[in-house]
Amino acid sequence: MRTVHADVVIVGAGGAGLRAAIAVAQSDPKLRVALVSKVYPMRSHTVAAEGGAAGVIKSPDTLDAHFNDTVSGGDWLCDQDAVERFVEQAPKALRQLEHWGCPWNRDDAGAVQVRSFGGMKHQRTWFAADKSGFHILHTLFQTSQQFPSIQRFDEVFALDLLCADGAVGGITALHMQSGEPIVFLASSVIIATGGAGRVFPFTTNGAIKTGDGMAMAYRAGVPLKDIEFVQYHPTGLPGTGILITEGARGEGGLLVNKDGYRYLQDYNLGPPEPHPRPKAMELGPRDRLSQSFWHEQRKGRTIKSEFGDVVHLDIRHLGEKVIDERLPMVRELARAYVGVDPVYAPIPVRPVVHYTMGGIDTNIDAATRINGLYAAGECACVSINGANRLGSNSLTEILVFGEHAGLQAAQHARASKQHDEAAWEPAIAESFAAVRAVLERPKSSETIVGLRTELHDLMESAAGIYREEALLRDACKKVAALRQRYRTLSIDDHSMVFNTQLFQALELGAMLDVGEAMVHAALARRESRGAHQRLDFPERDDQQFLHHSLVHYGGEQPPSISTKPVTITRSQPAARVYGGAAT
Repeated sequence: MRTVHADVVIVGAGGAGLRAAIAVAQSDPKLRVALVSKVYPMRSHTVAAEGGAAGVIKSPDTLDAHFNDTVSGGDWLCDQDAVERFVEQAPKALRQLEHWGCPWNRDDAGAVQVRSFGGMKHQRTWFAADKSGFHILHTLFQTSQQFPSIQRFDEVFALDLLCADGAVGGITALHMQSGEPIVFLASSVIIATGGAGRVFPFTTNGAIKTGDGMAMAYRAGVPLKDIEFVQYHPTGLPGTGILITEGARGEGGLLVNKDGYRYLQDYNLGPPEPHPRPKAMELGPRDRLSQSFWHEQRKGRTIKSEFGDVVHLDIRHLGEKVIDERLPMVRELARAYVGVDPVYAPIPVRPVVHYTMGGIDTNIDAATRINGLYAAGECACVSINGANRLGSNSLTEILVFGEHAGLQAAQHARASKQHDEAAWEPAIAESFAAVRAVLERPKSSETIVGLRTELHDLMESAAGIYREEALLRDACKKVAALRQRYRTLSIDDHSMVFNTQLFQALELGAMLDVGEAMVHAALARRESRGAHQRLDFPERDDQQFLHHSLVHYGGEQPPSISTKPVTITRSQPAARVYGGAAT
């Protein structure tokens, strides 16, 4: 067993993890940073983000407008003090990326260009064509390499947090290539492992987004906050779930049904304003657009395909020049995966699980209730996204709160003394014993594919775009049964060298934990708000449910649920209003 001593351990080397590492290194070059990732950093899922990052840059946009769009978009479940910090620091975070070399698109005058995104009344999304995530991640990765205090541990799978007396002391992990057990000891730990979209069968999320970091914190005693809110993006490619960026609609793309009709005009994307602009339609928020597809499907107005019902995203009117300059990846993806060139034909799309608004419960400084443990990015719930995240806020969130997590972790590491190494020996032994149990378990009928497929079917049917009590109650029982069956799961590969079957089994355990939390929280929230829509409780209920849900790990027992007040500073709950986006 190998032991690595550090001051700050960061689990996850995507956008939030890299930004946190840079913040630690810049604040104090003497602090040792261990950056742990189960994939090479440039394979982190941030690389897949396409459309851009939100930040106020020019009039008529204002910080107040960004605040109001975010809070109303989140259906008033956002913590408004966190949103205030977010919108104020967003422009600075994006300018910093530019100084580090991020190639934002520019207009003829040389100014950074911004585009429209759903749910935003002004153009504020900075973009680098439609490969924004790639360029952001590349910029952060290159920048991180100038700091010798950041030591990378690529292809290392994090297992468990080491916690005692309400404080964290590090993590246990396995080197994926050799199977060597590794213990990372540090007084500060940051979790930045991304979301849990792979709990569902049809998702934009890459195979690595299995909720590992969420489950680590959850098992250690940190509740998952607002985990019932799972966002469907309205434009995924059928069959693969690959995302067609919201930027396509921001550039003027249209959604039409089987009759070529722009069906969104028939749906209430928000009550009319006193002096209404044109209807939001394609630039409405993601939750409302996905729900509109659900209704079109039930009216028989969607288009049949070999991968289920779809509608068409039409960008032909933009012309080849604009598509190649501003949406080149959209054209590439459509050609490669559905055989359609969007210059000449519409793209088939359908809603697809995209983002978990909920996650590890943190305060405004990215700190959890465990001393020294922080979280940032999609795995965390700070909470700026509330019940529905606005597109392009997430790439900025990883920058703003990744930096905050790094600064807070650095400050804590400087002020803390690490525990005696011997104090962690029982927890270390227990963590690695659990891995050996999976490897040594006698042959059983339970398989990774079998259990995972049952979980996928269950989540899609019970916790999809629309939910109802009977299905959720049944799902709670069935996920509990799956977790019991998981304890008998056996694998065929008993080696330690690149045992991908072992890591898939460990990921499945995290997915079952997070999936169980999702259905229990969804059952408890007896209202419709944002991405959580109950057929049996179709109205938002601010009297009883204007609060955060906190799901607490129950071990072999069902999870328990408590609540936490929403921080409201200056925007009282009101109807969500969407006119046309400003141009």
